Amino acid sequence: MPDKWEYPWYAAWDLAFHTIPYARIDPDFAKNQLLLLLSDGYLHPNGQIPAYEWSFGEVNPPVHAWAVLTVFRIDRRMNNDKGDLAFLRRAFHRLMINFTWWVNRKDSSGVNVFEGGFLGLDNIGVFDRNSAVLEGARIEQADSTGWMAMFSLDMMRIALDLAAEDPVYQDLANKYFEQFLYIAGALNNVRNDNVSLWDDEDNFYYDMFRMPDLSGRLMKVRSIVGLIPLFAIETLRDKAFENLPEFRARLEYFLKERPKLAALVSRWQEPGAGERHLLALLRGFRLRKICERMLDPNEFLSEFGIRALSKYHEKNPYEFKLEDKKFKVSYLPGESDTDFFGGNSNWRGPIWFPINYLIMESLLKFSYYYGDEYEVEFPYGTGKFISLKEAVRHLSERQMKIFQKDKDVNRPVYGKNEKLQKDPHFNQYILFYEYFHGDTGEGLGASHQTGWTGLVADLIYKYYN
Repeated sequence: MPDKWEYPWYAAWDLAFHTIPYARIDPDFAKNQLLLLLSDGYLHPNGQIPAYEWSFGEVNPPVHAWAVLTVFRIDRRMNNDKGDLAFLRRAFHRLMINFTWWVNRKDSSGVNVFEGGFLGLDNIGVFDRNSAVLEGARIEQADSTGWMAMFSLDMMRIALDLAAEDPVYQDLANKYFEQFLYIAGALNNVRNDNVSLWDDEDNFYYDMFRMPDLSGRLMKVRSIVGLIPLFAIETLRDKAFENLPEFRARLEYFLKERPKLAALVSRWQEPGAGERHLLALLRGFRLRKICERMLDPNEFLSEFGIRALSKYHEKNPYEFKLEDKKFKVSYLPGESDTDFFGGNSNWRGPIWFPINYLIMESLLKFSYYYGDEYEVEFPYGTGKFISLKEAVRHLSERQMKIFQKDKDVNRPVYGKNEKLQKDPHFNQYILFYEYFHGDTGEGLGASHQTGWTGLVADLIYKYYN
């Protein structure tokens, strides 16, 4: 954590997000931070990135390829050159080891549906996702599988950037492209038993509780777990691989030979805006349904961003019965009322900056393909339709509003704390809290979690620079 006072410790996925605002200031430092976690001193010989200093064996979301790619692009734009390919190449080779660890260790059934435990989302599940509640059972996770689809596309994109200088990387780009398609197929029809993590009744993704006899039960909690498949999206221009004939030939051959997989994820033969091609877990109908729920004030959309859990569960708590036990999940917009992971963080309703940042980035990528003609109702239920690009801007403004003074000259982040609101010795100093109340925007958790909440600086840069 970039803080000498309250949190002088490290967390793997937190650090990946820290590097994004840092890259605007000191890209070399940001690159070195990412390489640090991928170095021999941190990366386990088997490929695992250690999660936290107090629990190396835990698993954090695999966002480091995304961070490497994002920092590389920021650095390239700042220097107006071809970018630091040596950094990209070095990071890519280490990320390949980490990717292999995920495939070998977190897909226990070998069907491209991933586990991983709580994955940094603490109490978001029906029960502690790190602990087995029934011997022989396991959870097949929509978020873990979505993260791995995103990881695959990020690795493909990095390989394509490297292939522009060294054609050898075309083979690796194909490998990660094909891995993405297999994950997409698994996510939509687990085990070929007509059980999908996508629920056609609710039009949403859920975790699957897999019983020892392999029968499955969807755990219908409307949480950001079901939004994470949105992050697996990439658009490619024709010019991205004009000089990559092997990649293009293999890609087109694979799409032709595996039409069912191709139909799930790509609109390869239907170029969109700017002659872009689309690779995504969500498209068309499912994208629209996810957006409707996500942009609904009665569900995920808050005045201050996207909530971690739908407000629907405020009046409709979800209950999951397992043998003689009953588990319940309710909407909690503020602090946690459970002791999961010490009870010092809550993913059952508050707003978290890293997830919001990735949601907005994904919607922007969809807008690159669909253009301004594709509109969503914002907020849902109002009858007002805007483009995806405009929706991203509105979401950014809602997050910035957490720190801005309102009509009463109060900042939502400080809630009812009069000293921080009014005292001139305090009210001009902004604290970057860990997460924020889902209804009021008040800062909660660690008050100096400057890293990933510092992503607000990147939002300001994009819209006001």
